[in-house]
Amino acid sequence: MTRVYLKKAALTPKSDASETHVIVQDILNDIEAGGDAKALEYAAKFDQYYGNVLLTPEEIEAACAQVPEKLKADIRFSHDNVRRFAELQKSTVHDVETEISPGFITGQKAIPVDAAGCYVPGGRYSHIASAIMTVTTAKVAGCKHITACSPPRPGVGVAPAIVYAAHICGADKIMAMGGVQGVAAMTFGLFGLPKANILVGPGNQFVAEAKRILFGRVGIDMIAGPTDSLILADGAADAQIVATDLVSQAEHGYNSPVWLVTDDRALAEEVMQLVPGLIDNLPEVNRDNAAAAWRDYAEVILCTDREGMAACSDEYAPEHLTVQADNLDWWLERLTCYGSLFLGEETTVSYGDKAAGTNHVLPTSRAASYTGGLSVHKYMKIVTWQRSTREGSKPVAEATARIARLEGMEGHARAADVRLAKYFPDETFDLTANG
Repeated sequence: MTRVYLKKAALTPKSDASETHVIVQDILNDIEAGGDAKALEYAAKFDQYYGNVLLTPEEIEAACAQVPEKLKADIRFSHDNVRRFAELQKSTVHDVETEISPGFITGQKAIPVDAAGCYVPGGRYSHIASAIMTVTTAKVAGCKHITACSPPRPGVGVAPAIVYAAHICGADKIMAMGGVQGVAAMTFGLFGLPKANILVGPGNQFVAEAKRILFGRVGIDMIAGPTDSLILADGAADAQIVATDLVSQAEHGYNSPVWLVTDDRALAEEVMQLVPGLIDNLPEVNRDNAAAAWRDYAEVILCTDREGMAACSDEYAPEHLTVQADNLDWWLERLTCYGSLFLGEETTVSYGDKAAGTNHVLPTSRAASYTGGLSVHKYMKIVTWQRSTREGSKPVAEATARIARLEGMEGHARAADVRLAKYFPDETFDLTANG
């Protein structure tokens, strides 16, 4: 299918992975060897923070008191939506069992992990929503202990709104520590915390690399790159809304790709004319990121028809996918690769980022081609079990012995043989590989 790039990205999102890896690995090694004291050294170096690492109940109460009532109400609204959606997700996973053959029972159990570590960015922006998304889902999943970890600001500590959000969403401990040292503290069980079984939440390239290195000894939600967003729009779309939505996501970071895929050249050209002015109208702190992302990473792609648009979108497998086109049901049925889908101009990625209820911790860098985002399921282990009567085990034992011998695994075969000999001493079985 023909594609015309009206705007082509000059760069692709990447960092100096080798340099970042070395830096992060050295910090992790230092902290694992040096424990609490070494983690505090890095906190002083990178965060310029010398207060309590684990907030006391009094400090939490004082921080919550600083949050305006209107903001508290908004946080509670978002928390309620996220909680109810997470409860719906949890209801789709059941403990089940079935008699797979007469007398032989197999089953499944969903067991939440014991301890979750939730990383909440707190640098330039206070990621209140990340506290809501990560802590709430862990709570609904049934984790026994939840630590919320966020970088403190010098002389201030963790942003009060983050403290309030983590507290009402169910965090057992709130830790004033950021970066690699925060991730390490949760993983290694420093400061009296239980060792985390899973680490979740967004972060910068150092946090992402720490999670990547630690994956295996601890679970993670995903290895995240720069956030990305794609809009599918036809000629009926509102160019002003399309352009605004693109800019809203470009402000995430200088290397955050945004893509417009359309079958209408006039719409594409109008959007391209509108975007620079919308970026110029942003506050300075947001403007630089959006301008760089649009200049270096954005693409505008013209396709021949909606099937070509859908195929292009599935190939890009965006973190966020918006459809502003006719026949939304067709798109919902057709599209297969995305982290979260936003159907129609009446919703937007910003809703999902902040308050709609679906989770905003999502797969980036085309990982949506094989995985979804953070959910209660990420905090749960789907495990299996089996039991059997002696009669029920007979055909399973016979098949196991023969398959094992064909594979050359005699020890496995004998584990079946010994049961057949014990339970059915008067019977003869042909348990050879060629039987």
